[in-house]
Amino acid sequence: QVQLVESGGGLVQAVGSLRLSCAASGSIFSVNGMGWYRQAPGKQRELVASITTGGITKYAESVKGRFAISRDNAKNMVYLQMNSVKPEDTAVYYCYLIDSRYYWGQGTQVTVSS
Repeated sequence: QVQLVESGGGLVQAVGSLRLSCAASGSIFSVNGMGWYRQAPGKQRELVASITTGGITKYAESVKGRFAISRDNAKNMVYLQMNSVKPEDTAVYYCYLIDSRYYWGQGTQVTVSS
């Protein structure tokens, strides 16, 4: 079993910064990718950023140039640096890990005030 625990969410003012962390533990055999999704009230869950074991990153258009994803392969951790945040970034952020299947964290709330 694999467990993912997010931290770092909270309330931040617009144009501020926030850093999310996600720690993976358990029976991890081969990590194929990690990343972050988010879900805002009344909206579908959307991919925010992803990163491969080799460090290849992808971002949603809405966060390009503002967010940066990184990972520590040795520690099985993934991070999301959120800069110049906007009220529309308000959502529950979920980290995920791809091993033989998708594993999800419990989510961390990010609220951006205007």
